[in-house]
Amino acid sequence: MPRPSSRERLLDAAAEVLLTDGAESLTLEAVAKRAGVSKGGLFYHFPTKQAMVAAMVDRLTSAFDAALAGAGSEPGDFLRAYVAATIPEDHTAAPADRVTAALLAGVLVDPAGLEPLRGRFAAWQARLVDDGIDPAAATVVRLAVDGWWAVRLLGLGEPAPGLHASTRRYLMEAIDRAARD
Repeated sequence: MPRPSSRERLLDAAAEVLLTDGAESLTLEAVAKRAGVSKGGLFYHFPTKQAMVAAMVDRLTSAFDAALAGAGSEPGDFLRAYVAATIPEDHTAAPADRVTAALLAGVLVDPAGLEPLRGRFAAWQARLVDDGIDPAAATVVRLAVDGWWAVRLLGLGEPAPGLHASTRRYLMEAIDRAARD
């Protein structure tokens, strides 16, 4: 497996700083130290903390877009991919949740960093509305999934393993019913 680039190591280090030390500790110096990169090396990639947070948002949304890229062209396929990319089949914690938590903490440092995320969510919603099923049904499922994602992310009473599986199956069956109607 190839070694991560300095840029990727810096983004990973920024996520770790946020997770272990909190948003107020996210400084360029702390990230450079955690990544084992000189401050000059960090400035080469990220001249400001805002640029680093923007890169974290871009990395997260690009990974999600990549997960959605395999969606087929049948009615409801994009929504099925959205569910699959957001909520794993099993109850285990997804490693992406840690990165997402770090990203959200970073956006607290720079609220303007939410703007690209808003743009991606608007594009995903537009794609769901045009997924070949009732737009209201697609939106209800998306909002349920986004809420479930937030519950998992924040540890706010997520469903136990058996209920997790049956709830996810219920959402997928709802998409199938909407695709048949």
